[in-house]
Amino acid sequence: MTDTDFDQLAIAALQACRSQGLMLATAESCTGGLVAGALTAISGSSDVVERGFVTYSNEAKSGMLGVPPALIEAHGAVSEPVARAMAEGALVHSRADIAVSVTGIAGPGGGSVAKPVGLVHFACARKGGAIVHLERRYGTIARAAVREAAVRDALGLIAQLAAR
Repeated sequence: MTDTDFDQLAIAALQACRSQGLMLATAESCTGGLVAGALTAISGSSDVVERGFVTYSNEAKSGMLGVPPALIEAHGAVSEPVARAMAEGALVHSRADIAVSVTGIAGPGGGSVAKPVGLVHFACARKGGAIVHLERRYGTIARAAVREAAVRDALGLIAQLAAR
């Protein structure tokens, strides 16, 4: 994916939020801030992007976003319940109206039969509204490719939920 591709997806997400008057927060694990980076690469994004959380460790997910350790223990950090809790936590711990979360296994190691490399869970939550979950299984593509694909899907999810 080229910088121009990221820019166009980020612009679409920002415009969708801007048109609804929404402030945005990101809660990222496997993407390590790349979603926030793609958004803030766009001039003028400060009227939409409120903050970004990089919560790579389980402790950060709990400490910064309020994800219950018992939830992580029960389902694992890479799971739908944790992705949902990350997005909800980003709303609680920010002034944002909409939040996206990303948690996954970018590889090349760290996967299992149940949770293979390339598995990524996303959630996008809107204050007082719905939470949308998305699961992707990108496969054993390169680590950078998993992260790029995850950024693309996260930006699309923001635009989708903001437009509702």
